[in-house]
Amino acid sequence: MHFTILHLLISILLFLVLFFGIGFILNMLLRMTWIMAFIYPIVIIFVIDDVEIVEYFRQPSKSFSALWENLTTLAPADIMILLSGLIGAILSGLTMKLLRQRGYRMF
Repeated sequence: MHFTILHLLISILLFLVLFFGIGFILNMLLRMTWIMAFIYPIVIIFVIDDVEIVEYFRQPSKSFSALWENLTTLAPADIMILLSGLIGAILSGLTMKLLRQRGYRMF
């Protein structure tokens, strides 16, 4: 399957909007401005790595080395897509902070 520039742009936009929306909703409900920016790396580890959570406690060196190997073998397009999700999560925190400073109370 070919991965074109159009697929890349749509994927970047999708991740940006998706994690902005999820972060915005979590910020309104939990009233924690940067919650999604902290949760996002954990979500990405679940997506990238196929090691179970328990294995990080049972065999930490093996699990973290497998995670590092998976991170270093990501394609540049995948890195760009994942970084756009992180940018969306950060933008949701900045937006919520700006709205609160201007007097909007969310829930």
